[in-house]
Amino acid sequence: MSLPTKTWFDALHQCQQQGKSYVLVTLLATAGSTPRNGGTKMLVCDDSAFDSIGGGHLEFEVIKQARSLLAGNTTTQKVEHYPLSSKLGQCCGGATNVLFEVFTQHTQHIAIYGAGHVSKALVPILAQLPLQISWIDNRQDLLDDIAQQTQPSNVKLVASEHPADTITSLPSESWAMIMTHNHQLDFDIVEAALRREDMAFVGMIGSHTKARRFRTRLAHRNFQQQDIQRLVSPVGVLDIPGKRPIEVAVSMAAQLIQLLEPEKSTPSQQKQAWRDNKQLMQSLVTTK
Repeated sequence: MSLPTKTWFDALHQCQQQGKSYVLVTLLATAGSTPRNGGTKMLVCDDSAFDSIGGGHLEFEVIKQARSLLAGNTTTQKVEHYPLSSKLGQCCGGATNVLFEVFTQHTQHIAIYGAGHVSKALVPILAQLPLQISWIDNRQDLLDDIAQQTQPSNVKLVASEHPADTITSLPSESWAMIMTHNHQLDFDIVEAALRREDMAFVGMIGSHTKARRFRTRLAHRNFQQQDIQRLVSPVGVLDIPGKRPIEVAVSMAAQLIQLLEPEKSTPSQQKQAWRDNKQLMQSLVTTK
């Protein structure tokens, strides 16, 4: 998990923003000589830890316990007592109680196919949402250029000679947003995605004409109509106008936000969301 700072507070904020599970560790009452005072905190993720409760074997054991609790995938609280004796390799002679607060969050996974202008505008927006993002392209040089800039921790760059083959390895209930540089490649990915019954969203950028042609081709491949209808194309909140990459990206992001918050998608609320998204689009475009 890459963060611009190592404080537990900033790490907690980013975990919540990105839907990443974490354990907030707090030293409670301490007795005798201890490395840090009561109230000291650190945050532990499955792959990183931020701030410190004093280091040494105590911190090692606390991180180990925190990750064990994370593996249970249950939001819970637990207090453990740690005597700072030779058993922990500590010679302080004191003792401390440690509070473990486990926060597990479901993170929606989305695969972005294509590393062109629209995806370069879209991914930075999506990275601010509780999403885990696989950004996939068959052009290694483009991904290498993108990798030169530090990517958010919830964005993973994936180079694949045959992007459609990556569909089978995506987590269950994943979303796919398809916008490669090649129509045949788009079709191959769409076909592979629709063969997975658990793909919760399959979207493809393009015109109504392109979408119609793809649906005809899918019918010729003996896809059932109910599966063909799962293809969302054109993608985006179509009330948001404009063809510039940032305008298209904001439209697509708005649609995905509605999917993340389905209970807010009544007709009247959608209209308000579209108005809000238009304002967002205008503010983003003017800053470009």
